[in-house]
Amino acid sequence: MDFWTFFQVLILGAVEGLTEFLPISSTGHQIIVADLLDFGGERAMAFNIIIQLGAILAVVWEFRPKVFEIIKGLPTERNAQRFTVNLLIAFLPAVVLGVLFADTIHHYLFNPITVAVALVVGGVVMLWAEQRSHVISVEHVDDMRWSDALKVGFVQCLAMIPGTSRSGSTIIGGLLFGLSRKAATEFSFFLAMPTMVGAAVYSGYKYRDLFQPNDLPVFALGFITAFIFAMIAVRGLLKFIANHSYAAFAWYRIAFGLLILATWAFGWVNWTAAAAG
Repeated sequence: MDFWTFFQVLILGAVEGLTEFLPISSTGHQIIVADLLDFGGERAMAFNIIIQLGAILAVVWEFRPKVFEIIKGLPTERNAQRFTVNLLIAFLPAVVLGVLFADTIHHYLFNPITVAVALVVGGVVMLWAEQRSHVISVEHVDDMRWSDALKVGFVQCLAMIPGTSRSGSTIIGGLLFGLSRKAATEFSFFLAMPTMVGAAVYSGYKYRDLFQPNDLPVFALGFITAFIFAMIAVRGLLKFIANHSYAAFAWYRIAFGLLILATWAFGWVNWTAAAAG
């Protein structure tokens, strides 16, 4: 692994870890940063699958007491059974729509300009959602009904558009549907587990020929980097939401999206070539 590849892997692993669970779109940031670093092609597709697994392992580790509690109580405890059923219900819409439309979306929408527009639109929606009066009907994640889970599952599908953000869709959607801030955030983290693992397994099998033994050092470094930075991001977000709204993330999305659009409009960065590819 030469120095430039080492640098690319560190940056992209850190970007994945820091953005995967924040409501700012990890996919959007990956597309933009990878384009700037000229890290693309089939190798990059395989690399992204690996670093997403590193990020999801971080959230599994962070919530391991709850994960073990659910697994242990699944045979006999009603709360564990209901929570598991809710996760499966919320997971299903992404499975169906992902299988049907993932390739088409990837072909037409995975470009920096789409990402920039989605970042701005998503930021405006987040600000609107935060300014509304929150009527909380579900205080704790264990109190969610199957209908609450299904609604969150459908809004998660919006994240198939790069730049929208999976965590942003599920958290803000949860707030709009009456979940408390803590419940919406926790359910978003847990829903990420089957969603991201399922997507990684599906993509890994579909593109299995892209995984080459020579790339093992690149994949290992990216995996570890994504895990470390995702752990930092998850812990930081949980502390942040205790006393703050998501408005700061909304303003970041709007500013970053407008910056990308400005560089494109004034010809400072040739995003058009990336969009055409």
